Amino acid sequence: MSTHPFPRVLVVGSGIAGLTAALGAVDRGLDVVLLSKDALDETATARAQGGIAAMTAALPAGQPRDSEELHVQDTLEAGAGTCDDDAVRVLVRGSAAAIDELVAHGVDFDRTGGAGSPWLQGLEGAHSVPRILHAGGDATGRGIQRALVAAALAAESSGRLEILRHTVLVDLVLVPGGRVTGVRVLAGSGERVRELAADAVVLATGGAGQLYPHTTNPAVATGDGIAAALRAGAAVADLEFVQFHPTALAAPGCFLVSEAVRGEGAVLRDAAGRRYLEDVHPRAELAPRDVVARENVRRSLAQDGRPVLLDCTRMTPPGPGPHGTRATAEFLARRFPTIDAALRAHGVDWSREPVPVTPAAHYLMGGVATDDLGRTTVPGLYAVGECAATGVHGANRLASNSLLEGAVFGARVAGALRADALRAGRADDDAPARLVLPGRADVLPAAGRPGSPVPSGGTASPFAQDTVPLDREGALVVQHARPFEGDAVPFDADGAPVARSTAPFEGDAVPFDRRLFQDAMWAGAGVLRDRSGLEALDRRLAGFRPSSALTRRAVEDRNLLTVGRALVAAALHRTESRGAHFREDFPAPAPARARRTFWRLDTPRPAPGSPLLTSTHAITDMFDIPERIPAC
Repeated sequence: MSTHPFPRVLVVGSGIAGLTAALGAVDRGLDVVLLSKDALDETATARAQGGIAAMTAALPAGQPRDSEELHVQDTLEAGAGTCDDDAVRVLVRGSAAAIDELVAHGVDFDRTGGAGSPWLQGLEGAHSVPRILHAGGDATGRGIQRALVAAALAAESSGRLEILRHTVLVDLVLVPGGRVTGVRVLAGSGERVRELAADAVVLATGGAGQLYPHTTNPAVATGDGIAAALRAGAAVADLEFVQFHPTALAAPGCFLVSEAVRGEGAVLRDAAGRRYLEDVHPRAELAPRDVVARENVRRSLAQDGRPVLLDCTRMTPPGPGPHGTRATAEFLARRFPTIDAALRAHGVDWSREPVPVTPAAHYLMGGVATDDLGRTTVPGLYAVGECAATGVHGANRLASNSLLEGAVFGARVAGALRADALRAGRADDDAPARLVLPGRADVLPAAGRPGSPVPSGGTASPFAQDTVPLDREGALVVQHARPFEGDAVPFDADGAPVARSTAPFEGDAVPFDRRLFQDAMWAGAGVLRDRSGLEALDRRLAGFRPSSALTRRAVEDRNLLTVGRALVAAALHRTESRGAHFREDFPAPAPARARRTFWRLDTPRPAPGSPLLTSTHAITDMFDIPERIPAC
């Protein structure tokens, strides 16, 4: 029995978001258990090379040319009209404190000189000023991961934090009424099923890069938290928006060649040696990632599938000094030691020859819909990091904002856990500590307030989005419009996708095969999409029958199929091109569709008089909702 004065919190995931939330909750006196699917450092955070974007003008070693408005505007422009403006401002305003906290944990960001000198600030695509902090050159994520893991291990040693390693999330545990009260997990190498009770669960499980055969994500990125949240009835959002990094090494493993390399002067060329992005976008190689990724795919297709080439052979340190191949080799090895070692291990001397590169699935902008404190539409459930959809990334994440999101919102989740615990314990408050407040709408609206001015580049009002339910039998149902003909995507009562009449198979469904699934996702819902490809993919996925075994591999396969089917439905529903979602049959943005799309499992309607869920952005500022969101 816990002797802590506050409720027990389970944090699922050990990247920057999960570790920040767990450490922050520990510091606030909460009883915290951290669950790691694999080793503590087997995360996307540890792989992050490019750095962490931050508005540091107010810090002694910061960037004086930057401002809140500049960082906000860059983020909104990259987000292509579907960002949550309020969440973006929360992100930027919290960046200085997040950097201070990381430094306090021991992260040593690169400086222009010795101790106390200004931080070395890098420039990446779609940023108007250099604001990217690095640690160890291209090993920023590794430096952050190491520092936060050290802090977690220290908390574990002192008895303030419990850590369960090699623990796989199977599902969330709910009580009647829909509150999350714990998790079911596979624990240890024996894959024994356990149920862990909690007063609150924080999902920080990362993204779902393993949906695709080409991904920069670690093997653990199988959409576990998103799939579990869907099965628990939580709203998810923006699943159609998958960012494909334009420059992964075209070799097994898809090693990421960071955008920071292009920021330092590398250029992209076709097989004939022609530089082509200057004709596509005014920022050329520093255009938003979706622009660069699409053009790389098109150029590759035009040259019979051969990869495009990243040319770093003319890169030298800024300022006067020696030039030539030797100077380039020394600069690349010093500035990008991790990339340099990886490329040379693959037999590529990038100081002398161009690097063959291909787009690879890199970041999922969508996830479990949350407010700016991490609360979801299910009481007791929080989400943070890549598995969450706060709205800060919109349709296309601004480079290096993801580590910042994990740090800023991880800290905010920790604060919300404490505040909700105090709120639940008040004698005059008979409502449970919830992630959302009672109200009149049953699906999470976008940010904003009735009557407020339309924010530039973001969501116009609390109702400027589509709300799309999934019925309890499993069908994804389009509520406001029918974007395509045919059956919607099915899931069975256990969350496993099942075949419908659209499946092109005769007789029984075929056993799930992860490689076939990934290849189908790449072909139908990759960088370039259209209706025929998405519908063919939907039929193909409908023919897969996942195993019901309780093993890590089987659990991951079920989660991939669940998230993959939902992603395809969202991509079909968005009949336009916007940000990272590009439809060749709808190649232009549709102004009327500059809105977020929310999906959820359709739960039974509450009894008359029972509270429904309101906008989670009303947590601290309740308002009257002028109209009901149409029932789903």
